[in-house]
This record gives sequence, C-alpha cells and structure tokens, in this order.
Amino acid sequence: MSDLTGRTALVTGASRGIGQAIAVRLAARGAVVVAHFGTDEAGATATVERIVRAGGTAYAVGAELGVDGDVETLFAGVGARLAGRPLDILVNNAAAPPAGPLGATTRAAFDHLFAVNVRAPYFIVERAVPLLSDGGRIITISSAATRMANATQTSFAMTKGAIETMTLTLANQLGARGITVNAVAPGATRTATNGPVFEAPGLTELISGMTALDRLGEPDDVADVVAFLASDAARWVTGQVIDATGGLFLGPRT
Repeated sequence: MSDLTGRTALVTGASRGIGQAIAVRLAARGAVVVAHFGTDEAGATATVERIVRAGGTAYAVGAELGVDGDVETLFAGVGARLAGRPLDILVNNAAAPPAGPLGATTRAAFDHLFAVNVRAPYFIVERAVPLLSDGGRIITISSAATRMANATQTSFAMTKGAIETMTLTLANQLGARGITVNAVAPGATRTATNGPVFEAPGLTELISGMTALDRLGEPDDVADVVAFLASDAARWVTGQVIDATGGLFLGPRT
C-alpha cells in the first residue's frame, strides 16, 4: 500500500518502540519520514536504516525535548531535511514515562514530565502549523491511563489528559484548513525496551485477562491505527481519541 506517497511526516520519539513502528509504517506506505530522537541516536539511525532497506526514505533529527530551545532545535533539523517541502503529517509520540505515585514524585520529575509530555507537543504543533499543508494530519499518542485509575501513574495520566484536551480544541481550530487532529491511546504495549517488565510472574496473564482481545499490545497494533488516521480514509475523523488497547479494562469478562 502506498497511499501516502509524496507526503512528508515528522515522528517524534522514533528511535524505538511505538515511535519506531509508526515511522516504519508511514514510510512503508510511501511517506518521507523525519525520525526524531532525543538521546538515542543509534536507535534513530536503526529506524532510518530499516526504512531505507525496505526502499523508503527517512532522515534522523535529534533534539532533546523538555529543555529551552527544544522546538527551535527540532525544526532547524526538520527544515533542513524537508528542504522547502511542506509537512503533511505530524505524529507527537515522544513522552517521558510515569514519574511515580502521589508522595513519591519529586517537583523536578513532575516538571520534567509536563515539559516533555505537554509543553513540547503544544509548541511543536504551534511551530508545525505554518508548515502543514492543507488537509494535513496531526496525531498525538495519548494513553489508556486517562480513563483508568492507577495510583502509580497519576501525573503521567494528567499529562495525557491535557493532550486529549489539546486534540479536541485544535481539531476545531484547524478544521477549516482540512487538517485533522486526533489522538491514539495505547494500553499495555510490549516493546523491546519494556519487555522485561512483562516477564514479572503472572503480569502478562493478568493484563491479558483484563483485555477483550486477550493479549498484550504490540507496537505494530498502534502504528496501524496511526497510519489509518494519517491516510485519506480518515479524512472525516477529527477531534477524537482512538482507543488502541485491544479493549483493556472494559469490564468483567466472565
């Protein structure tokens, strides 16, 4: 499938996991991909090499998010790679992980979490909007944590709740240009990085037992949803949070 041929995409946090899968999937469907990384240059290089080996086009751009000048650094690199071409697809995927439960999260960790997960996507969108073509796509990765009570992820869930509100309001603001703005909310998704977490005795079985489709998620499960939202097939979908959890925690299964 090559329905994104001729389009350009920026994917933040594309050096591993879900972000890498998204970058690879968009490239496989024809997009030229700018794969952003924060600190993992080797991972981003691996993403680009994987895309190129498959016949696609991709470039790696580094910028640490959550610090002063982050957006300027990112878009200096993006501008050099796009070389005057418009941006068609923006995927805000990069995020800091949960910082701990109430009483354990430090002020510094809390501020860093919001700087990376809320402030950076907001100002990345602000900077990207003038570059976006009419009919463009903005897709931000949220989390199922916004609809479930998990004491260990309170501050993280707060950041993703902010992203979902941003999605709703920006969809209304940018719709006149045909730009759709949506969020995708994964649940428990096994990646190469977090794989050891799911090796804890009984954890995979516990989460699968709370999931309608009876398994953990994989990065490709989320990437396929993002690719759909990036395509023309999703032209009439905007302002939505798409649950991509396989039906996590919908209710009792017995």
